[in-house]
Amino acid sequence: MRAKISSQKNSQFLGIPRIVLPALALLPLLLTGCGHPNIVKIHHAPDYKQPISKEGRYQNTYPGQQSYPFTCEADCYQAQTTLQCQSDSPAEQCRYTGPQANIENTSGFKVRWFGHASFQISTSDGQQILLDPVTEQFDWPVNWGFHLLRGFSRGLPQGLNDQILSNANVVLYSHIHYDHFNKADIERIGNKPDYLVPLGFADHFPKGAYRINEMAWYSQQNFSSLQIHAVPAHHFSNRILVPLVYEDFAKSAWNGWLLQSHGKSLFFAGDTGYSQHFKDIRQRYGAIDVCLLPIASYYHKEDGARYRNVHTTPEDALSAAVELGCKVMIPWGYGNASWKMGDHSSHSALQRLLTVRQRIQDKPEGKVPLLILNEGEEVRP
Repeated sequence: MRAKISSQKNSQFLGIPRIVLPALALLPLLLTGCGHPNIVKIHHAPDYKQPISKEGRYQNTYPGQQSYPFTCEADCYQAQTTLQCQSDSPAEQCRYTGPQANIENTSGFKVRWFGHASFQISTSDGQQILLDPVTEQFDWPVNWGFHLLRGFSRGLPQGLNDQILSNANVVLYSHIHYDHFNKADIERIGNKPDYLVPLGFADHFPKGAYRINEMAWYSQQNFSSLQIHAVPAHHFSNRILVPLVYEDFAKSAWNGWLLQSHGKSLFFAGDTGYSQHFKDIRQRYGAIDVCLLPIASYYHKEDGARYRNVHTTPEDALSAAVELGCKVMIPWGYGNASWKMGDHSSHSALQRLLTVRQRIQDKPEGKVPLLILNEGEEVRP
């Protein structure tokens, strides 16, 4: 059966005036709710100890600067006939119209993409999982500062409505950055589902009798026929934006997630740079049927090395797909409703992915099956 598609950051200073920064740093304390206490459980893998410093800050498995399998050096953003855009250079406000990979007998999951890193995953027996659901802007006051000083706001994601939020059985968050976790969404989702989050994450939730499972790398939780594994990512975390205030830096961890159901597997990388951890995941769990891999937020004119260290380029994502043994790769991070942080335009990352893949057709990375979605679309097995 062929795929059926239907329409349905980081820590850098944002330029907020310094005179208001101390007040903004105190807002999380002032706005903390006083509802019913949350129910928090912490899960560790019996055979793995997640790296953490003596100061209690989480660390990447492979810290420091990474080496990359290959890099596109020139003419990396070629116009594509499969991208219908308002502007080809850069690729702005686009829709993908090209061919899709055949996912016959490889999925077992229904995947719907709402934009940026937000997905709904449905299993054959009715489990509804949300990945990094963020419905609007960053939490206040960052949304205000971003719109005022950067000059644009994120468009609303297509289809991520209250019905979908309230029907979730399990909600997974990869890390606490504002574009992946918005506290305002928690109250909309409610306390019916189980929340699976990285270590040190629960303190960022509002109070409201939420069931929160802090998951160390390689720990596991079961929900009927669904197994969810926390896996490493190569990233960082912080929530406070005031320069020189690092109290919360790396005080919570950052995860990828691996879902297994009825013999099929789906991998969500979260925000991550390229490192050896992809090979580690493959070694532990075997080849993966569907991989949701980020391809955006790697570009920065003055500090590209630092951005790439924690965000995969499109070519890095292709290398990761090979190392993970992905039978199909679904890229994310671009889009008309994206925040365009660390990107040339709304679809420059997708434009680069298609350009690079065309040039390396003789390499394993050039043969990775791609299933490219527009925001709001879903794919069924």
